[in-house]
Amino acid sequence: MYKSIIKPLIDFTGALILLIILSPIMLITACFILIKLGRPIFFTQKRPGYKGKVFTINKFRTMSNAKDLHGKLLSDEQRLGTFGQFIRSTSLDELPQLFNVLKGDMSFIGPRPLLVEYLPLYTPTQAKRHDVKPGITGWAQVNGRNAISWEEKFRYDVDYINQLSLEMDLKILFLTLKKVINRDGISKTGESTTTKFTGNKHE
Repeated sequence: MYKSIIKPLIDFTGALILLIILSPIMLITACFILIKLGRPIFFTQKRPGYKGKVFTINKFRTMSNAKDLHGKLLSDEQRLGTFGQFIRSTSLDELPQLFNVLKGDMSFIGPRPLLVEYLPLYTPTQAKRHDVKPGITGWAQVNGRNAISWEEKFRYDVDYINQLSLEMDLKILFLTLKKVINRDGISKTGESTTTKFTGNKHE
């Protein structure tokens, strides 16, 4: 009952309330992005959701479009910059995902939606992460976020699905707020975000 009725109701109501309350902050953030990085303000990308159904995720853009002398985009780390790092470390870039929650593509709590290209790379166990809606934050995020390995992330994702409950979601919500305040686990050592997933050959 919690997964099918209560959780979706909390998601819709919570997203609607937060969009109203946080709209001034989102507007200010959008203005600064326009000034610092230019257009577009939003970063949009196709991501797999519940049962692998693809949707468009919305985030605030954090990287510039800086290119080298040959017209090729610079590395993520070079394009991220101090401003982009601040937006990410404060999780302001995640706020537009409230629209995804309102639409029903995402939940507040759940495995993070990854790239569509990863879908054929999952083991059967790892693929279980799509048995629930993806979330703005999740069990893997509060246990290391981008600072842990892919294997650890997927293990936390599956653990979450097996333990899904109101108590579990409240625990993750509390730990997420703590993570945001401390600004830890944002990236992997030596990386601007995290390394690319290339798949596993065995369970």
